[in-house]
Amino acid sequence: MTGGLAILAGNGALPVELAAAHPDALCVVFDGVAHQLTGAVQTHRFERLGEMFAALREQGVTRIVMAGSMSRPPLDPTALDPLMVSLAPRLMAAMQGGDDALLRLVIAIIEEQGFAVLGAHALLADLTAAPGLLAGPDPAETDRSDMARGAAILAALSPHDVGQGCVVAGGLVLGVETLQGTEFMLDAVARTNPHLRRGQKGVFIKAAKTGQDLRVDMPAIGPDTVAQAQAAGLAGIAIQAGRVMILERERTLVALAEAGMFLIAEEFEALS
Repeated sequence: MTGGLAILAGNGALPVELAAAHPDALCVVFDGVAHQLTGAVQTHRFERLGEMFAALREQGVTRIVMAGSMSRPPLDPTALDPLMVSLAPRLMAAMQGGDDALLRLVIAIIEEQGFAVLGAHALLADLTAAPGLLAGPDPAETDRSDMARGAAILAALSPHDVGQGCVVAGGLVLGVETLQGTEFMLDAVARTNPHLRRGQKGVFIKAAKTGQDLRVDMPAIGPDTVAQAQAAGLAGIAIQAGRVMILERERTLVALAEAGMFLIAEEFEALS
């Protein structure tokens, strides 16, 4: 696909990796949203998306990739441009739902403005993984059993827009990722009474929700995830093949090796 590329950047390492891999891309950040980009950026306001889209078209942009974490900033109703005024009822309705509903609307708005929305995994090689062991020792049979149970739990929760991860140890669910995120869940697991784990370390299972649009909301792990999983005393991490990003891949694999933990990519029959 031809045409100029714009990176709508939030916080985290992914926008930095994308900018490095695509140096001709236009980097765009939103006022009040943290980011780690160090090169030239354009700053726009959420309240004035119409102006932003017009500016992108003038600069030859036809493709947009969204990357990095973005909080929902407070909006100034007095600063809305005409496009945002027209979109306000749809945005307010979507905000009453979960993140999936809001992200689907964001994609629809961008496409209505004539841009193609790409996923970061389409622009970065090796961002996801094919099935197989990526780091560390082979999972034990108990670990594989925990992986299968975790995948079944995520499949059951998926229609309710709940979480992308869980921790299972010896068949027991020690944590489910909810709105508070992965770090909150793994911290809770780390503080769980050891006797509840039946002598098993446990596995962190990470997968995409059914129907999740992976162009803007693909689950991810990275070096921080490894550190948190190690602090929680886990044996390893299992991710859904092709549907979970490995951020800062080299650092992540080195951290796993140093921690003696495994990382395995699985197709997860329960989620297929």
